[in-house]
Amino acid sequence: MWKVILVAAALVGISLLALVSYGSLRWTEATRRLRKGLSSTRKAGTSQTIDFRELDGLPAPVRRYLTRVLVDGAPLIKEVRVRHEGEFNLSETGARWRPFSSDQLVTIQPPGFDWDARIKIIPGLEVRVHDAYVGGEGILQAAVLGLFPLVNQRGTREIAEGELMRFLAESAWYPTALLPSQGTRWKAVDTRSARAALTDGGVSVELLFRFNEQDLIESVEAEARGRMVSNQVTPTAWGGRYWGYERRAGMLVPLHGEVAWLLPEGAKPYWRGRIIAIEYRTGE
Repeated sequence: MWKVILVAAALVGISLLALVSYGSLRWTEATRRLRKGLSSTRKAGTSQTIDFRELDGLPAPVRRYLTRVLVDGAPLIKEVRVRHEGEFNLSETGARWRPFSSDQLVTIQPPGFDWDARIKIIPGLEVRVHDAYVGGEGILQAAVLGLFPLVNQRGTREIAEGELMRFLAESAWYPTALLPSQGTRWKAVDTRSARAALTDGGVSVELLFRFNEQDLIESVEAEARGRMVSNQVTPTAWGGRYWGYERRAGMLVPLHGEVAWLLPEGAKPYWRGRIIAIEYRTGE
């Protein structure tokens, strides 16, 4: 009897291991296809280096920020590879935080990214997530073990706008993207904030950037970003915070951040993370 139970348990274990391996292979292939799409859309810019002369006429807090975090004459960023660790809140209404790790590839011209994440539910069970903006299309996919779909949203204007907002908000990690020559348009608000707008094809977004006393980006906010509530996209105020700035490849970038939905009853954070590795590619 015990032999039968042990054999059955071994077969179940082998089957689960095979399922996990198959799911991982399928997800890796999907990631490869997404990132191939990013590479195929990347285009060359007319300028290859930072030129502080283009900062003339920008709102004062933006000009102070860019001169603080960048180096005049340094090469422009073309591509970024960043790895995160942190916590993700899986609950729409409460707090169900689970650890995650992620690998993200970003292209600057045109704007695009793929966030490939693993969220651990319980030991041995994880949800794989693609949050991406590729070729003007927004993509949000989540699947248990990379096999069993939970979310598959893509191709709508709401998703595209939401993902382009994320690209713009995360530009603190690749700050040359905030230069006017890279497509970002700035509008003055006050001495510590300014609005940034970005257009990619038919998709346009705008965010409010707030700067602290050290002239660094402290937070970003959007009046509305698509939020998934009961499998429906609901426009909701949204924002993120940055801290822990350090020099990386000559630029001053934040290594810690938090993202939240800004609800009437208060902020509801859903992403808290830190950068554990970041690599920049410059030139052609």
